[in-house]
Amino acid sequence: MREIHLDTPFGRLAALRFGHGGTPVIALHGWLDNAASFLPLSAHLDGLDLVALDLPGHGASAHLPASAEYTLVNAARAVLSAADALGWTRFSLLGHSMGGATATLVAAGAPQRVARLALIEALGGLTEAEDRTAQRLREAFAAQAEPAGARRRVFPDVALAVRARLQAGGLGEPAARLIVERGLAPAGDGGYAWRSDARLTRPTAVRMSEAQMRDVIAAIECPVRLVHAVPAFRFFPADVRDARAACLRDAEVVGLDGGHHLHMEIPAQVAAVIGGFLRGERAAS
Repeated sequence: MREIHLDTPFGRLAALRFGHGGTPVIALHGWLDNAASFLPLSAHLDGLDLVALDLPGHGASAHLPASAEYTLVNAARAVLSAADALGWTRFSLLGHSMGGATATLVAAGAPQRVARLALIEALGGLTEAEDRTAQRLREAFAAQAEPAGARRRVFPDVALAVRARLQAGGLGEPAARLIVERGLAPAGDGGYAWRSDARLTRPTAVRMSEAQMRDVIAAIECPVRLVHAVPAFRFFPADVRDARAACLRDAEVVGLDGGHHLHMEIPAQVAAVIGGFLRGERAAS
């Protein structure tokens, strides 16, 4: 593993690169996570040139300028820019949660570039009814008036930051520590603060409707392997998941007992489902 940096129109993006010379795969983490969330899984994935990207505003990557919005579309464009910086014209995608939603948009919007799509706890992103559009816009504009660092929390040590992440739920201590250690930076007063952009916690100004999201999913041309937690996570309910999966042309859906970060908690089991798929191996008949 080594740290790399990619110069893109979205600023300098950081990534962790595992292996070299194998099948090219870009891995995309969840909201407020970072590239370190793929460390447990990477140990079980052979034959891949796996680049786990810190999405803009996350981990060690640059923050977007004040004039730019953090949206799934912008994240998808940043992924394509990262692939360009790597010199990859065609590659596969591995995405967890928000990273899976981003990967969904990349595969639908640039089908000529995506060979395979492996998703963990995501297929498309969060949607909203059309009659919430104006209210969401007002909430986003009101939040924009708040200074970006107004709610910046400083921790006296890393252990306290890990404890805070554990209180948010969904992760055990080893997995939480991996994400937290990459997600912190010295605060200048002897403590530590999250280096992710505080604007990531603001309301998104616009969300697609469910019909729009299913139209995006139906446009995906590459094979898809979807791994989801059993029982279903509240932001990825079974009825929505199944209805969206039915829109895909070439897909296999696999459920595993675990939580939303199952790729960190049971990485060997997740790798057994997606590893051969990402390498382009044919499923056993």
